Amino acid sequence: MQNTKWGVLYCPKRHKAKFRERIQQILDARGVDYDFVQSENTGSVERLVSMLIHNGYKTIVIVGGDSALNDAVNCLMREEKAVRDAIALGVIPNGVLNDFARYWDFKESNPEQTVEWLVKRRVRAIDLGCLHYNNKKGEACHRYFLNCANVGLIADVMNLRRQARSLLGSRKLSFLVSIFLMIFHRMDYKMRMKINEDTIDRKVMTMCIGSGPGYGQTPNAVPYNGMLDVSVVCQAKMTQVFAGLWLLVTGRFLNHRSVFPYRTREVVVEDAKHALVGVDGRLIGKPEGSYRITVEQEVINFLIPD
Repeated sequence: MQNTKWGVLYCPKRHKAKFRERIQQILDARGVDYDFVQSENTGSVERLVSMLIHNGYKTIVIVGGDSALNDAVNCLMREEKAVRDAIALGVIPNGVLNDFARYWDFKESNPEQTVEWLVKRRVRAIDLGCLHYNNKKGEACHRYFLNCANVGLIADVMNLRRQARSLLGSRKLSFLVSIFLMIFHRMDYKMRMKINEDTIDRKVMTMCIGSGPGYGQTPNAVPYNGMLDVSVVCQAKMTQVFAGLWLLVTGRFLNHRSVFPYRTREVVVEDAKHALVGVDGRLIGKPEGSYRITVEQEVINFLIPD
C-alpha cells in the first residue's frame, strides 16, 4: 500500500448514487489516488475503518456525519499509539448532523472546497472526550467522542427520534415528531455530579459535555485545549424552554438564565439513574451506577482547512 493512497469510506444518507458519483468525480479531477468503500449500515462503519487501517491506508476520509466520525475515532483508538499516529483522519460532510465538520468550516454544500483543503494535508492533533461507564451487565465500557456527550433531555430526544424513525422511515419526519413528543415528555432528572470543586445535587433538564461545539450547547469549546466545556441546564418553564431553543439556534445558548457553564478536565456523575446518555448522536442508554467523562489531549490526527 502506497502511503499517499486515500481510503475513502462513503456513508450513504440520501440520493446515494448522485452524491457518491459527485465525490468520485471531484477526487478524480483533483488527481487523488484512492480506494472507495461504502458502508451498508451504521454497524458496518467500524468494521470498514478497521479494514482500511489494517490494509495500510495512512489517510482515511469519512464521507458522512458526526455519528460516522464517532465510529471512526473509536475504531482508531483501539489501535496502538504508533499505528494511530501514522494515520490522518479527514471528513467530507454528508450526514444529518455535521457539527464537527462545520466547526472547521467544511460544508456539505461545497465538497470541492473540502477536497481542495484535504489534498493539502494540513494535520492537527485533536482532543477526544471519553465516557467511562458500566453497562447493564456490569462490564466496564468506554466511548470516545469528538463533539459532545449529552445527559438527560437531549439524549431522550435522540431516543424518541430513533423510535419514530423505525416507525416512519423518514429522518426529517422522525425528527419533527420527536420534537413534538418532547412537549409531553419528562423535562427534568434528579442528578448529582461533581465538576471541578462544585457538587451539583438538583433537578437538571439536560447536561452537555463538549470537546467540540456540542450542537450549540458548548459554543466556546475547542478540540485542542485539553479541556471540556460543560453546560448544565436546570429546570425551566415551558416558555423558557422555547426561549432557550431560540438562543440555541441563534448561537447565544449560554445567555439563558437556566444555563450554568463550566470548563473542566473531568465530570463525575454520581447519580442520574433515570437519565439517558448519548454520545455524538449515538444513544448509549442508561449506565449502571456512577460514571465519568474525561478528556484525552491530542490523540487523533485530523485533516483541517488551509
